[in-house]
Parts: sequence; C-alpha cells; structure tokens
Amino acid sequence: MARDFYDVLGVARTASIDEIKKAYRALALKYHPDRSPDDKEDAERKFKEASEAYRILADGEKRRQYDQFGPAAFNGGGGGGFGGFDFAAGGFGGASMFEDVLGDLFGDFFGSGRRRGRTRATRGDDLRYDLELDFEEAINGSEKRITVPRTVACAPCNGIGAKAGTSPEACPACQGQGQVRFQQGLFQISKTCGQCNGEGRIVRTPCPTCRGVGTVRDKREIKVRVPAGVEDGSRLKLRGEGEAGMNGGPTGDLYVVLQVAPHPIFHRDGSQILCEIPISMVQAALGAEIEVPTLDGVLKIDVAAGTQTGKLIPLRGKGVKDLRSGRRGDQIVRVLVETPSHLSKQQKKLLKEFDEAGSQASDSMVAAFTKKVRDLFGSRG
Repeated sequence: MARDFYDVLGVARTASIDEIKKAYRALALKYHPDRSPDDKEDAERKFKEASEAYRILADGEKRRQYDQFGPAAFNGGGGGGFGGFDFAAGGFGGASMFEDVLGDLFGDFFGSGRRRGRTRATRGDDLRYDLELDFEEAINGSEKRITVPRTVACAPCNGIGAKAGTSPEACPACQGQGQVRFQQGLFQISKTCGQCNGEGRIVRTPCPTCRGVGTVRDKREIKVRVPAGVEDGSRLKLRGEGEAGMNGGPTGDLYVVLQVAPHPIFHRDGSQILCEIPISMVQAALGAEIEVPTLDGVLKIDVAAGTQTGKLIPLRGKGVKDLRSGRRGDQIVRVLVETPSHLSKQQKKLLKEFDEAGSQASDSMVAAFTKKVRDLFGSRG
C-alpha cells in the first residue's frame, strides 16, 4: 500500500498550499540523489515519493479527489509504487508547479540560479538633470537649453557592436539560445552560456568605434520648455532622452528636476505670492497711497488710516498661475509699520505731546489694555 501523501510530506490534512510547498521543498533538498552519494537508490525513492505527494496535494482538484477516494483515484497510485509519476513529462522537468516551489533549487545545488532563454532587449537607464531657475522663470515659464551626457547607439555599427560590413554570429556553444543544457543526476539543467554570457551571439569583428559594445558616450543639447507656475522640486519627464537601450531595447527617459532660486522680495505659497511692505507710522495713522511690487510690475494701492502692523491686503489675480486650472492666485501684502529709532529733540517733543493727547482717547488700544490690567490687579489688592 502507498503511504498517505500527507504523512509523506509531514503535514496535516488541513495544511495550506504554502505549508505543502515548504514541506516539499525541504524534502526535495534533503533527498536529492546528488546530496546522498552513499545511498542514491534510497534517496531517489524518497525523492520520487515526496514529488508524487506534492504533485497531487498541490493541485486543488487532485487533492479533493485524493481526500475522497485515496490513492486509488489515480493510475498507478494504488499499487504501492509511483508508476503514474513521470519525471520527464509530468514530474519535475515538465510541470510548472514544481518550478514554482523549487524556483532556486538549482542555485542551492550548483551555486547559480536558472535563466531562461537568451538575454532580451534591455531598456536604457533613466537620467536625472538638475536645472536651476530664477524665481521669475518658474512663475512665468521659460525655455532653456541643457547639455546632457549620455550613452547613445553607436552610429557606425547601428548599435549591433559588429564592424561595418559584418554581423554577429550565433554562438556555437549554445546555438544562439544563450543557455547550455546538461544532465545532472535526475535532472536536465540549463545554465547561462559561458562563451556568449547569455547573449546567444558572438561578435567576431568588433566595431572599432564602440569596441563591440554597441553604445558610445556622447553629449546632447536638449530644449526644455518650463511651463508657467512650476515649483521648486518639480520634475519634467522627457521621454526617450535617457541612456540608450541594449540589444535593441528602447531608450530610457530624462527627468529634469527644477531648483527655483529664492526671491529677495516675494515668497511663494502655492498659487499665492506673499510680500511685506514697510510704511511709516505717519502713513499708517493718516492713511496713504503706496507703491507695491507685483509680478506684473509696480502697483499703487491705498492704505487706510489707522492701519496696524501685520494687516493683510489681498491683490486679486496677482499671484501664480495654477498648473491645473490655469487660474492665477492672489498676492497678499503684509503691512509692517516702522517705528523710528533715531529722533531729534523736536520729534521727541512732538511725540510726547501726541502721546499725552492720545492717552485720553478711550477707544485707543493702549487705554483699553491699561484699563483691563487695572481692573484685574486692582480687584486683587
């Protein structure tokens, strides 16, 4: 009688597929015949037994049949052997489920993983270029020219690496497959061809310009259009302006990272422009017409009498153009009332008279605050 498949793998009947895979892989590594040179026959028997158990239990439908009818549900399963398991067709060499669970088994045995087929066309690497912009260039948009060093396909050989008039030849060691196969115990192993390094071809007469590589270093001048409203750290993607691909692969992309220099007057906050405008205390008290710089030039605005420091005055539509909506934000002017630090005797006298006269006004901020302090601390006395 054949052993119970769950017992063979050492798992419970409720085991998940991941637990079944893990158990099978451990047994496959343990009983691989090449790891048991002293008793290859017993190791091979146990390896086949574990593989047959995994073949059934890893398949949802076969597992349901096995749970219901036992080994008799499968040809060769009830005679005490494993005649229904074919290593060449349905076993390790031909079933994708075994490749899935033993993905790096060859690497464990022989020190290198598997590669399938010849090396394919490879996309070129992306490049990065840091572009510095003035504040106005970022706000209004601009057009810049940059020079980017990169690899390009070799012109004399059209990127194939062979001298003009010649062509690469199929590798004689792997017949152009990029892989060589050999028998290792029970398995037929594929390894990367050492003669062509997996390329599947050999260049007998290399191109003297690129020395057979197919690419050369070059510099390319590129026009970059910077849209109005970009911010510091924004990235522009230029398709196909990166490194050349290998083996006919597509060219990579170029990412231009924008670095916006600060402005001496303006500060940006999204689509808003902020600036601070100092005025004298006389202008603040009496009101005045002042000149304010904007992105469009100087603009005259009125400051109301009695303006306090920190007052915000919005200038509609004088901000930055939004990249998505196309609408311009506002410019916010913050008023700073300047207190004079150097006064003449006459100015000091006049200010004292002004202060004495103003202290009598009940609606002044100073008078109101003084009253609150007296009321608070006077009541505690």
